[in-house]
Amino acid sequence: MKQIICSLDIGTTKIISIISEVTEEGEKINILGVGVSPSSGMARGVVSDIDDLRESIRVSVRGAERISGLNMRRAYVGVSGKHVNSLNTHSVVAISRDDRLVHPSDMERVVRAAKSIDVPSDRCVIHVIPRGYTLDGQGGIKEPVGMHGFRLDSDVHIVTASIAPIQNLLKCIRGAGVEVADLVLASLASAEAALDSTEKEAGVVLADIGGGTTDVAVIKQGNVWHTAILPVGGNQITRDISLGLGIPFESAQKIKEAQGSMTLGEVVEGAPIRDGDGYHISSQELNYIIRVRVEEILKLILLELPSSSDPKVFIPGGVVLTGGSANIPGIAEAAQKIFGVPARVGIPQGLDGLTDTLYNPACSSAVGLILCGMGGARGVGYVGVGVGREGEPMKRFWDQVVDFFTKEA
Repeated sequence: MKQIICSLDIGTTKIISIISEVTEEGEKINILGVGVSPSSGMARGVVSDIDDLRESIRVSVRGAERISGLNMRRAYVGVSGKHVNSLNTHSVVAISRDDRLVHPSDMERVVRAAKSIDVPSDRCVIHVIPRGYTLDGQGGIKEPVGMHGFRLDSDVHIVTASIAPIQNLLKCIRGAGVEVADLVLASLASAEAALDSTEKEAGVVLADIGGGTTDVAVIKQGNVWHTAILPVGGNQITRDISLGLGIPFESAQKIKEAQGSMTLGEVVEGAPIRDGDGYHISSQELNYIIRVRVEEILKLILLELPSSSDPKVFIPGGVVLTGGSANIPGIAEAAQKIFGVPARVGIPQGLDGLTDTLYNPACSSAVGLILCGMGGARGVGYVGVGVGREGEPMKRFWDQVVDFFTKEA
């Protein structure tokens, strides 16, 4: 048997919709339809115009539906924006039954205990992700079910978001005719698509440099160690080019994509700003502007690591850059110089079907959302509210949140 899993990646500059077919065993992803549309009404991960964003989502979704011949009824949706925060906490529960055997219900209880932190009334919890377990003082346990003990501890990564931006986002998606299967932090979705198991185990930084934000995830020993969202991205690079060269934002974006690089070069001729008007720019000046801004973003990512840590020891798996701005030539070399560890550009892999559009760093989050959906279907994985070992309790919780938002809308 096969099932249909859909994703919706709503970014500041573009919206990507994917309709895929997945075998029940989760062995193969066949891409049936992809829709890409410019994003209007979104600024740094926050809805700025409901009508515009709803229409942009509708255009993207209809594109995927037209190609696949299927309707996108439910989709996994990526979440980003400066309103999203994260923290690490610790929880503990007693194993009180006579046989002292750890059951799945004990893992649910330790997750619920972690979720009982004091969250302001204007925020909601969107992820509760166990980072690892300790049983009677023995740490480093990934799967305690079936083991004997008296006390179960867990270090948990919690992600919260402001209710109002989430509600506005849901309203736009539902207005486009799509139900939300689950919300997943965009950086964790990108990590699913762009990282391999060796990197996750060794320790790696995933940085998804999008148009309005840079989403960061630090993963060690296969678990989420830290997540953050930086309010800078590719649009800031484009804006610097626009101001520095005295050209319109749209022209700066085209020049950046066509000629931009981290390497200084010679004078090149650019495309006309207006019909009949040609112009010349210095590629050295263009690339200098790009290099300064990109290096600034990379240094902000570096600051997300503990100040006392040596990147070579803390993240020997290196740095993986994805998102649209990861297409800038020379960005991996710049990251390797700044972090002092291996760096590469992450591109989604392992897809079949209509994949030409998706083999691009800009599509990592959209593809990762499909992988998160597969994890939820199989009951495995570490990502997502309702996706992962804590799945069912968190899914029930999220259904309540969606019901609340629907009533309010």
